[in-house]
Amino acid sequence: MSHHQPPPYPPQMPGPPYGYAPPWAPEVSARYRRWAGVLRWLAIIIGAFVVVALVASVVLLVMADRDERNAAYGYLALVLWAGILVTTPVLLAVGLSAAAMTRRVRAAAAANRYPTVT
Repeated sequence: MSHHQPPPYPPQMPGPPYGYAPPWAPEVSARYRRWAGVLRWLAIIIGAFVVVALVASVVLLVMADRDERNAAYGYLALVLWAGILVTTPVLLAVGLSAAAMTRRVRAAAAANRYPTVT
């Protein structure tokens, strides 16, 4: 027979307390959803401008190479490339922010925090 007195409470099992549920995702405001959409479309527009500038620069280089009297087109193509290089970090910043915000908005929508996602 044991000489230890039983504890006055039942032994606790290791782990989370009874009835534990993971915390809900914080609610996403309408303003946050709107800015997620604005940033998403801004990234799409900037990306389209970068593609157009890249195609235009190639066309300008072909025109400059075709005739030596049109050599200024080559310099214009270099200016477009500089614009692309300057715009690329902006595109990355806007695009990554838009992706993170859109993912958060869709996660909140999946949790039925609000009715629709655009």
